[in-house]
Amino acid sequence: MRISILALDGVFDTGLTVALDTFTLANKFAAMQRSGKPAFEMSIVGMRKKVRSGQGLIIPVQGVTEKLKPDWVIVPALNTGTPEVLVPALERRDVKQAKQQLLQWHADGAQIAASCIGTFLLADAGLLDHQEATTTWWLAPLFRQRYPRVLLDESRMLVPSKVGVTAGAAMGHLDLALWLVRKASPELAALVSRYLLADIRSLQAPYIIPNHLAQADPLILRFERWARDRLKQGFSLEAAADTLAVSPRSLQRRCQEVLGKSPLAYFQDLRVERAQSLLHGSGLDLDAIAAEVGYADGATLGTLLRQRLGRGVRDLRTDLR
Repeated sequence: MRISILALDGVFDTGLTVALDTFTLANKFAAMQRSGKPAFEMSIVGMRKKVRSGQGLIIPVQGVTEKLKPDWVIVPALNTGTPEVLVPALERRDVKQAKQQLLQWHADGAQIAASCIGTFLLADAGLLDHQEATTTWWLAPLFRQRYPRVLLDESRMLVPSKVGVTAGAAMGHLDLALWLVRKASPELAALVSRYLLADIRSLQAPYIIPNHLAQADPLILRFERWARDRLKQGFSLEAAADTLAVSPRSLQRRCQEVLGKSPLAYFQDLRVERAQSLLHGSGLDLDAIAAEVGYADGATLGTLLRQRLGRGVRDLRTDLR
């Protein structure tokens, strides 16, 4: 499998190096199993002759030529973790050139992969229109606002599509690299995972901080404060809208535009977050925690936690120790 990693100026150091380390380790084990034959042919390419990482390190890149025919192109994140820095970066000359090159590679049959903020480049190029995708969870409101034609689900860690695959925030680069190794060889991926003490995660949901998402919009932030005070009482769309001095329809629409979900779904997110906190530090049993977040019994809460987080109560208590 021929893989080209597109390193742009200001690339997120960890995203680039974790991918390189994963494929290098996979090649080492593949060579041992296949009489010296590596599984991946790697290249690091750039739109400039000289590329520096986000931490200022010089990245040895090769230029893009017609001879370069990758099967997969990986776009690591830029080291631009806030909208104020990211949006102008998308208009840089080298980034615009990169978007055009991604379109060309895709037209030539290459699959395109991106993780974290790298997904913004794919969306900006139009590659993700009408496709399912994920992105770094804390920038999901910005992503949803800029790219309404993308079917975004930031709760997932990896989302394959016709274009290739997108992955979630920061260490999602590792999940992405392991996913590509698994496509080449499940046995090889299992071996690499053991050495890295890592495996592919299916969800970002356990890591999402609802309050950070609410910061993207004043009305959503006010709704979040209203909801946190009423987790025990239960949800009422009419009561929320009345308190916030908007119509229920307006609140529904704003939540969908900013969060990609209904007010009730976000209310349940807050319940899940509070329940996780109580599982960790309160010493309460599950029925008592359920009462604290507005559920009739622990069984109902346990079902919700498993649905949202992909783990049962026992696993969550173990994870938090």
